[in-house]
Parts: sequence; C-alpha cells; structure tokens
Amino acid sequence: MNLCSITSGSSGNCIYVGSDNTHIIIDAGISGKRIEEGLNGIGLTTSDIDGILITHEHSDHIGGLGVLARKYGIPMYSTPGTIRGIKASRNLGTIPPELFREIQADKDFMIEDLLIKPVRVSHDANEPVAYRVQHEESSVAVVTDLGMYDDYIVEAFQGVDALLLEANHDVNMLQVGRYPYYLKQRILGDQGHLSNERSGQLLCALLHDKLRTVMLGHLSAENNLAELAYETVRQEVAMSDNQYKAGDFPIRVAKRSSRSELIAV
Repeated sequence: MNLCSITSGSSGNCIYVGSDNTHIIIDAGISGKRIEEGLNGIGLTTSDIDGILITHEHSDHIGGLGVLARKYGIPMYSTPGTIRGIKASRNLGTIPPELFREIQADKDFMIEDLLIKPVRVSHDANEPVAYRVQHEESSVAVVTDLGMYDDYIVEAFQGVDALLLEANHDVNMLQVGRYPYYLKQRILGDQGHLSNERSGQLLCALLHDKLRTVMLGHLSAENNLAELAYETVRQEVAMSDNQYKAGDFPIRVAKRSSRSELIAV
C-alpha cells in the first residue's frame, strides 16, 4: 500500500491511498488542477482514481468535488449526513446524484481490493468519519478533524502500519492569536481539532512494534508551526510511560500546500 499527502491543512485537504491496482483519495478540498498535479507527481492521473472518500462537508475537504464529479465521474463515498451537507453547499455546482455512495460508520465496505473502515469522530459537522484502509495485511489510517478521542478511537486504529494524524494547533499560539473568541473555543472544544499535545497523546496509545511511519497533518496556518508540531509530539512520546521512544519510528509533517513523499507500506 501507498500513502501520500497531496495537501493537508486548514486551507485544503487531499490524501492519496492506494494499492498496486486500486487508487483512492480521501477528501478533495483543493482544486481539480492541484489534485491532478499532486497525482502526477506520484505517477498517477485523476482518471486513475477509483473513488473519493469524504470525511465531512467542510469546505477545506470538499472544495474540488464539483469539478471532479463533472469532469471524471468518480464515485464519492460518504455518510448520509455528509451527503446532505455537500448537496447544501452553494459553491460546488451540480454533482450528479448517481455518483454518491452512501456509507455508514462502523460498516466496512470494499473498493476493488481495498477494505475501507469508516470510524466516527467528534467534529462539528453533520456526520463526520475518519478512515482506515486495508489491503491484504497492510493498513493505513487518516485521522483528522476530531476534537477529542476515546477508547473507541484508540481501538479502531490499533495496529495500522502508517498513520496520518491531526496535529492542528499549538494551544498557546491559538489562545494569544488573532482568532475571535468563539472560534478559539470551537477549535479547543470536543468537536474541534486536536492540539499538538493531544495528537502526541493519541499517538502514544496507538504505538506498536510494526508501525512504519507517522505523518502529522491538518496543521493550522495561523496557530501552528511544522517544527513545533514535530517537537511537541516527540516530547509527548518521550514523556509517556510506554516502552517506545520518539526515535523508534519516523515522524513526518505533511505540508499544507504541497505534496509529501510517497510512503510505501
């Protein structure tokens, strides 16, 4: 399996996951042109994409859906609540209704040779999910846009080989920054986003001997820095009481506006 962040951040998200035979993207929050350029960089085209998994209906996750739907006719998989949110958006234009594939959290489904596991997350959207994708014995997870985690989340993502995990903000930068009070409270709340510290704590609960790589994603442009997210997460691992150290596995930071390297699992 392969994992690549085309973009990951508060201004737009699109993550590629695939096997040798099947190619999907998780979210399409950037323009069709930028998605095509990102896929070209890993030897693919948009025409190769077999499906789009949508986490939720916020604009930084669906902004490019209209163009992809009309130009390529790619099936779009999302929960009923997310579909309602997409249809209510005024910025996407017409999306052919036959392209929507309704899914349910906790109900696995297949796209060709990929097993998809949608997982409920706590976020201020209609019916948001994160995704675990498995091919044979390998699995990757994309876990962003959640204000909190619990035993259900920890259990759902145990044993993955590669993990893209939200590290959205530094709490201090957010608190002293220019965002209005209501927005700060939204981000900090249980239906907001994971801070660097909470990201590191969740990672500690998911560490295991065969974890190949961790990519930190969905960083805020206003309230975080790549170096700060990286060091904070490493520090949480170092301070934890588990058997692992931060140097036991590679930690990368996904770029907000450009493609990461292709990670083979």
